[in-house]
Amino acid sequence: MAVLPIVNHEDYFAKIGDDHKFPINKFGELANYILKIKIVDKFYKPYACSDETLKRAHSESYIRSVKNKTLDERIIKKIGFPLIDSVVQRSLVATGGTVLASKLAITNGIACNTAGGSHHANFEGGAGYCVFNDVAVAAQYLLDRGLAGRILIVDLDVHQGNGSADIFKDNKNVFTFSMHSKSNYPAKKSVSDLDVELEDNMEDAQYIKLLKFYLHQLNDENFDYVFYVAGVDIHFNDRLGKLKISDEGIKKRDEIVTENFFSKGIPLCGVLGGGYNKDFNKLVELHSYLHQSSAKLL
Repeated sequence: MAVLPIVNHEDYFAKIGDDHKFPINKFGELANYILKIKIVDKFYKPYACSDETLKRAHSESYIRSVKNKTLDERIIKKIGFPLIDSVVQRSLVATGGTVLASKLAITNGIACNTAGGSHHANFEGGAGYCVFNDVAVAAQYLLDRGLAGRILIVDLDVHQGNGSADIFKDNKNVFTFSMHSKSNYPAKKSVSDLDVELEDNMEDAQYIKLLKFYLHQLNDENFDYVFYVAGVDIHFNDRLGKLKISDEGIKKRDEIVTENFFSKGIPLCGVLGGGYNKDFNKLVELHSYLHQSSAKLL
């Protein structure tokens, strides 16, 4: 029986303080939970992403300013993290983690990171707790090496994947699909190849119906690779979400997406996306649904 490749690194944690709005401890606890429920007994460990790989999705000046910690204060404020060594390291390693997972998905059919989905970062800078756009970096990595020809990004975070939309707006080899809360961050949306805006307080039945409808449409396209941003901030108890999706709704969503592409032989790389649940232990459990649904397919 095949085992799901899952990527993790202890440096996914950064020392931003226990009182920070972003639940940084979730990455370590998710790894512990995955081991506890025996999805895997070990992880693949990534390296920090190289400048050469990063600069296919970000400007050299931005990369240099992050690594040298000389970033403009306005951009630091937009990102929402202090620009300290552990944040820089976390951003590089988490991006390297998605690149590694993207390669593992080619040989295994499916693979997951235990971080990633930093979809608000664009070519010129970060925003919304996103420093480097790991999915954009990994997608460009695959294209540059001929490992994929036409990539689909399925972004089901509650917030629009605006950075990904901006980075790939003129790239016909990457199709961006974002299904997100209409009234949520960012206030000014970008234009994805396919945007589906959801009204506040949407519940499971309507959400799943819409998802199936648009996946059915996308199945008619000739994609040969998929990145899946599995944000769990669509949950009814999320601090930053405006939808009313249940535990079962998120579990079903992840099962539908992963099975849809895996069954067609299209490699899928799953990344975490956002999650800010009022119940920390529930947040960890919800994030694990991506890994649980993916593991069942192997």
